[in-house]
Amino acid sequence: MKLLKAHITNFRSIEDSNEFEIGDLTCLVGKNEAGKTAILQALYGLNPMGYFAYDKTRDYPRRHLNRFDDRHSDGKSEVIETFWLLSEENKELIIERYGINALENDEITISKYIGCNHQYWSIPCDSEACLKHLIHKFALDELEKKQLKDAKNAEEAVMALSSLPQLSENLQNLLDELNGLSETDFHAAMIDILSPMMPKFFYTSHFYRMSGEISINKISGDIQQHRVTISDQIFLDFLEYAGTSIEDLKGATKRQDLNARCEEASNEITDEIFQFWSQNEALKVNIVIGEGRPDDPPPFNGGTVVEISIYNNHHRVSVPLSERSAGFIWFFSFLSQFKQLKKTAGNAIILLDEPGLTLHGKAQSDLLRYIEERLLPEHQVIFTTHSPFMIPAERMVDVRIVEDVIKYDKNKPVVLGTKVSSDVLSVDKDTLFPLQGALGYEITQSLFIGKNTLLVEGPSDILYLQAFSAALKSRQREGLDTHWVICPSGGIDKILPFASLFGGNDINIAVLCDLATGDKGKIERLRNSQILKASQLFTAADFTNKSESDIEDFLHPELFVKLLNSAYELSGENRLSIEKLNAAVPSTERIVKKAEVIFNLMPSDVQNFDHFHPSDWLIRNSAFLVDSVELDETLNRFEQAFKAINDVLKC
Repeated sequence: MKLLKAHITNFRSIEDSNEFEIGDLTCLVGKNEAGKTAILQALYGLNPMGYFAYDKTRDYPRRHLNRFDDRHSDGKSEVIETFWLLSEENKELIIERYGINALENDEITISKYIGCNHQYWSIPCDSEACLKHLIHKFALDELEKKQLKDAKNAEEAVMALSSLPQLSENLQNLLDELNGLSETDFHAAMIDILSPMMPKFFYTSHFYRMSGEISINKISGDIQQHRVTISDQIFLDFLEYAGTSIEDLKGATKRQDLNARCEEASNEITDEIFQFWSQNEALKVNIVIGEGRPDDPPPFNGGTVVEISIYNNHHRVSVPLSERSAGFIWFFSFLSQFKQLKKTAGNAIILLDEPGLTLHGKAQSDLLRYIEERLLPEHQVIFTTHSPFMIPAERMVDVRIVEDVIKYDKNKPVVLGTKVSSDVLSVDKDTLFPLQGALGYEITQSLFIGKNTLLVEGPSDILYLQAFSAALKSRQREGLDTHWVICPSGGIDKILPFASLFGGNDINIAVLCDLATGDKGKIERLRNSQILKASQLFTAADFTNKSESDIEDFLHPELFVKLLNSAYELSGENRLSIEKLNAAVPSTERIVKKAEVIFNLMPSDVQNFDHFHPSDWLIRNSAFLVDSVELDETLNRFEQAFKAINDVLKC
C-alpha cells in the first residue's frame, strides 16, 4: 500500500489542512509554529508504531474545545482521511479470495477520529461480484443458484440460505464461508485481509537523542513501571539491533561476549554514519560495558553500566556520546532507531520532524542524501523543515508549503488555521525564505559554474578566450577544452571567497587572472592557501614574459592596436599606433592601461574606452583574425595558456 493523499481536520492548529498529495518523498516547509509538527502527529496517530491515541483535550483545536459536543453530536471528530493505492500484492490477496472483479478500482481511504480509537476503511468492494465468485468456487448448480437469485451481498445471501429448510452440501459450504466473514460482509473481510499490510508510521523528532550512559538497574525498573524515556528507548532499540537486551545484560556471565555483540553493531552503524557524515571522518563509536563504582554519580554507582563513547583518531581521545555535538548525537540516534525499524517493522512510513536541525548546513545536505539513498528505496518519507539545506532542490515537486493562515475582514482577524499547499506563489515571503535560499544556492552552483570551472576576472576575458580558442581550433590547434565552464569572478579579491564557497562541492577549479604590481602578494597568498592547488592558478604574466599583464597582453601590440582602431572606428588624428600607446604611459607594461589613458585624451565624440567593447566586437567579427605574424604570436600565447589550463583536467 502506498499513501497518496491526506486531509486533516480539527487537530491542534489545523481546522482544515486542504487535501494534499504525498509522494515517495514529501518535504513540508514552513515557519516555526506553522503547524508542521501537527501534520506529522495527525499522520502518526492513524497507525502509530508505538502507543499514540488522539485525545480530545490535547488535540482538538483549543478555541473550539468548549463547543465540541455541539459541533459533534455523535462524540466523534474526524482527524484524518488518507487515500492509498493498493499494491499488486494487496490486490492478489483479494483476487485469490473473492475473484478478479472483487475490487472496482485500486484506491482505498482510511480515516481516524477523536473519540474513536479504531480506523474507518472505505474499500471499493463489489459485493455482488464477490458473491458470484464464491458461487462459482463452490460449484453451485442452476437449481442451487436460484436460491440466491435476489441476493446482492453476503448478508442477503446468508438470510436466503438460513431460511431454507435443508441445504445441499454446496450450499452449506457456501453458508459456512459467508458466516466466517467478519461482520458477514465482504467489505469487512477485505479490511481483515489488508489491515495487516497497512504500513505503520514511525515518528522521530530532532529532540529524540540516545542516552550516552545507561544504568541497567534503573532502566529495568523504568521498564517495569512503564516510564522509559525516549532517550532510553532509543538505547533499547540499539541493544535489540545488536542482538541483545536488558535481560541479557542483567544475567550475563561473560561480559566479553556482550561487548563483542555491541561492538559489532556499533561498527556497522559507524560505517553507515561515515558514508554520509562529512563533518569529521576521524570518529569511531565505542560501546563499553562495565560495573558502577561507589564514587560515580547515581544511578551509575552500582550494577552494570553501559557507556557509549566517541573516539577521535586525530586527537586520540575518547569522550562520552553526551558530550559530542547535538547534531552528531541525533544522527547516531536516528540510525540506531532506523536500523531496528528495518529489522522489526518492514514497510513503515517514516515521519521526521525537523531532522538534523542542529546539524551544520553541509551535514544537513549529507542527511538529505541519506534519506534519498537509504530510506526512499524502501520507505515513504515525510519530513518537516525550515532549513534551505534540507530542501530537495532537484525534487521541488515534492515540496509542500505549510502556513498558519489568518485573513482579515474589516481589520478583524479570521483564523483559518494550518493549511498545506503545493502553490508557492500564494504564501508569504517568510514562508518562502527556505525555498528561496535552496533555489538560490542551487542556481549559483549550476547556472554560473560547472563541474570544471575556469575562473577569470571579467566578461571581456571570457570573450577573448572564446574568440582565440575558436581561432586555434579552426587551424587544427589546441583551444580551450569544452569541459571548462568559464565564470567571471569579479577580480582577484573575489577568487579566494569563490573557491572557498564552491571548491568543496566536487568542483574542479582553475584560475586565470591578471597580474598587477599590487597583486603579487595576493597571488602568493592564494597559491599558499589549501583552498586551491598552486598548479591550478595561472596569471596572464605566466604566458607573456612580463612582470605584470592582463589578458589583452596576450595579443601582439600591433594586433591590439588594429583591434582598437576597428572596434572604435578610429581614423585620422584619432587613429592609434604603438608609438602613441607607449608614449601615453611609459611606466607600465600593461597595454590596456596605456589604452585607458590615451582614450581619456580623445575628443568627446569618441566612445569611452572599456575592457568589454573590444572583446565584444572581436567575437562578432571573427574575420578580423587574418593570418599574420602578429596573429601567429598571439595564438601561440593563447595556445600555451590553453594547454596549461587543459592539463588541470588530467590531474
